[in-house]
Amino acid sequence: MKKQNYELKTEKIRIAFLELKKSHPEKLKTRLNLSWSNWGFGIERLEESAKRLQKKGIKFIELHGNHYGPDLGYNVFETKKILDDHGIQTAGICGMFSPDNDLSSNRASLRQAAVDYLKREIEFTKQIGGGYILVVPGAVGRPAAYDKTEFDRSAVTLRLVADLFLKNNIKAAIEPIRSAEVSFVHTVAEAKKYIKAVNHPGIGFINGDVYHMLSEESHIGEAIIDAGSQLTNLHMADSNRCALGEGSMDLDTIIMALYLIGYNEKGKYVTPEPLGPGGDPYPAMHGKPDGALLDKLVQQTTSYFREREEELLF
Repeated sequence: MKKQNYELKTEKIRIAFLELKKSHPEKLKTRLNLSWSNWGFGIERLEESAKRLQKKGIKFIELHGNHYGPDLGYNVFETKKILDDHGIQTAGICGMFSPDNDLSSNRASLRQAAVDYLKREIEFTKQIGGGYILVVPGAVGRPAAYDKTEFDRSAVTLRLVADLFLKNNIKAAIEPIRSAEVSFVHTVAEAKKYIKAVNHPGIGFINGDVYHMLSEESHIGEAIIDAGSQLTNLHMADSNRCALGEGSMDLDTIIMALYLIGYNEKGKYVTPEPLGPGGDPYPAMHGKPDGALLDKLVQQTTSYFREREEELLF
């Protein structure tokens, strides 16, 4: 029986991975860095989140970018102490971009809010030792376009803080998001186009998200390979945006593609963010946590990811 188009693409990645495994086994010795994005834990205290991640062997965290104003968000000293006490390092910051701080807004005050927000998060990221900040070119939860020039407005606005990213050695990781949630930049190719439009050495990386890629890319594995060295973080969830292993996501091909681009190195992270199905996910940040359910979510996701990784490598 003739293979379907996606199967042909998957097979190409599988063959390349097996060749890498045979010819350069040393390139597979280091495991992928597993992190966790904590904003989906809602209003849970950071100390409780850190305890959960420590128990599951997760040594990195992507912190909720919650510095929405000068007096809001994580305190550097307190956050460092909590994470240090639990043997966890900050991988990066999940930048949160709503219509209130939209880089592409047609209202100047809201673009300024996005600039001010990024300035606060860059300072915090530097102090906490994080390596990247996730940047969404247009507001999440606003799938309808303002107009035909929002892409250009966003690129010009982000360029205003590009020097700060460069100066502080922090990666601006542009995240493509599905068209049900944002009005533009939905694919890796479009993220590259946006980075080119910003045209600044401080803006050059990509944050992938396999749930969005499932909707927008023709093949997730190919998209990962296309992102290549620009990929610095990859959000993970299954096809139903739940824990890994609870849907139909082809996790093996994703893992193989990551090893093919040499993603198993310092400063590159696989970061589960299983938020559940639906449209705008931002209400999750205000949710009241159910500790037992979150424990199960983290356990299921981490154990299944490592299980599939080991199956491929041995």
